[in-house]
Order: sequence, then structure tokens, then C-alpha cells
Amino acid sequence: MARRPRLLPVVGTARNLLLGSLEGILPEPPDTGAPLPLVLVACSGGPDSLALAAVAAHLARTGRARVGAVVVDHGLHPASSTIAGRAADTARALGLDPVRVDRVHVGRDGTGPEAAARRARYGALDDAAATLDASAVLLGHTLDDQAEQVLLGLARGSGTRSLAGMPPRRGRYLRPFLELRRADTEAICDFYDLQPWHDPANLDPAFARSRVRGEVLPFLEDRLGPGIAPALARSARILGQDADLLAELSLEAYTELRIEGENGEVLLPEDGLRALPAALRRRVLARAALELGAFQPSSERLRAAESLLERKGSAGPVQLGGKVSVNRQVRGRSVLRGEPSYGNLVLGNNGAGVKKSRRPNQE
Repeated sequence: MARRPRLLPVVGTARNLLLGSLEGILPEPPDTGAPLPLVLVACSGGPDSLALAAVAAHLARTGRARVGAVVVDHGLHPASSTIAGRAADTARALGLDPVRVDRVHVGRDGTGPEAAARRARYGALDDAAATLDASAVLLGHTLDDQAEQVLLGLARGSGTRSLAGMPPRRGRYLRPFLELRRADTEAICDFYDLQPWHDPANLDPAFARSRVRGEVLPFLEDRLGPGIAPALARSARILGQDADLLAELSLEAYTELRIEGENGEVLLPEDGLRALPAALRRRVLARAALELGAFQPSSERLRAAESLLERKGSAGPVQLGGKVSVNRQVRGRSVLRGEPSYGNLVLGNNGAGVKKSRRPNQE
């Protein structure tokens, strides 16, 4: 009888990371009488996602979960359908079931090809998870991907949330390999005798992320010494905790200050905004804008909105994002008796004043 190969240490590490990521999803201890949860692997056929598929297949073999895969064909490569089919065949050979291939259309909406492809990909994953009633969708991002994300955020002058990089968990999406290096996933593929596809776009200097991967990070490692990628990932974890706390505090402040206008506007009392630290004040303004359907306002737009609180110069409106604007209420606007309106910032889709206002929690 042939001897089984000795388990590669990084495979054991990867299995433990996956189990930790699925805490609260997998039955513990395994309940043989209950239906097993379905876990889907987002599989592109690259080394990261194939390694994740191989490690996740162990859950199915040991009866911990049903494990399937979704291969998204973006149609951006001449051989994309062949590559997608090969990835699906590999997933089936690993024992994953169900395995589906979803072809998507990557539109052009002015945000760039990477962002458009990402939206199309997550749309397909959302649909697959809903259709198959999956408990989780596993993504193969690694520590190296996280480091690249942080550097890109620094280059854009982003805030805390962006610099926190990719979260380990967001809704049903899980990233169990954020502590593994890209070399680790390649070693896992070698252990399972898998032949991953290496996307040439990952080293195409036309893309900012590719330049970070192929030029910037190696340059920093050369000039500053090894350990740059782990240090960036560590910064992301620290900033992620800070961002979570600021999000919680800003939600509490927004809930306390928010006044709903008769025509759907959102009013925020100026005195209450002035009393907040700047970090919370800008997040409260951003929350109001997002509630009204705006995209995330830039820091420049939020600072312009803050300037209305100084009561100098124009009372607005200041455009925050999309069709959402904010203005300072001025004296002389008619209001119903007993309904104070002066002294608020008004956010709406047309910058109109408020005829009537109320606090939802006082009804």
C-alpha cells in the first residue's frame, strides 16, 4: 500500500485558518442529524483560489460542510471560457459540488476596468449564493493582496476605512487566507499537484495594482529590508479595529442628531455637529449623504460641508455626491409653529429647505 504523503505544515495552517474563519457557521461539534451548511469557493483558477478550494475540500471529506465553487468568467481574455472551464473541472476533481460557471458582462461606466470587473464578479457571486442558499462565500485574498491594497490606499490619500484594507469577514464573504503569503498558496497547489492559471494581467503595468505588485513592493523590500508586506498587513488590522470603533460611534451620534424632514430631507443640528470631534462629524455627514443615495463623499466635499458650520460666506448648497447636497438653513424660512428649523444643516436631493421637521424617536 502506497504511503500517504506527509502533510505540508502550511496546509495544516491553512485548514486551521479556514476553520477559524467559519466559526459560527460550521456545526460544533458536527451534528450528523442536521443538514450541512453549504460553503462556496470563489474560484478563478489562480493559485490563491485553487489552494483555497483544495483546503476547503477537506471540510467536505470530513463531513463538516458541503463545499461548492463558483467560477466567474469575465470574458476579458481571449481564452476566458477555456480558463473558466478548466478551473471548474479542477474544482470538481477536488470533490467540490455544486460547481457552476457564470459568465458576466463587464460594462464601462467610467470607473475603470478593474472596478467594473469587480462589480460584475460580486454580482455573480451574490446571485449564486442566494440561488444555492450558501452560508458563506470564500475569497482567496492573501497577506500580499492586503499589503497591495494598503499601499494603493496610501497613494490615493484615503482615510482609515480604506487603509484598513480588506476585512476578514463582510456579510457572507470570508477571507480566511489573509495571514498567508502568496508563496504559501503556490506551495499548497504544489502539494495537491494542481496546475493554477497565472493571469498575465497581474503583471501588466497598465494597472496600478500590478505596478504595486511587480515594482513598488519589491523596491520597498530592497530599500527598507524584508517584512514590508507583513508590516502593511499588520497596519491594516490595527486600522480596521479603529475604523470599526469610529463607525460605531458615528452611528450612535447620527442616530441621536438626525431629524427627518417632511419631504425626505435629513436635518442635522449645527450645535450638535460642532460638539463632535472632527473624525465623527465628517462620518455623520457622510452617513446622511449615503442614506440619501449618494456615493461616498470625498474628504474635500466633507470639509466644504463642515465649513457651513462656521456661518461665514455662503449658506450652500455644497454638493456631496451624486445628486445629494447640503445647505445651511437661513432665517426667514417659514416653519410650522413649535417646529424649530433654523440652526440645522439640511441634506437632500435638491437642497430645498424644510417646511416641517421631526425627530423620529419623538413620535
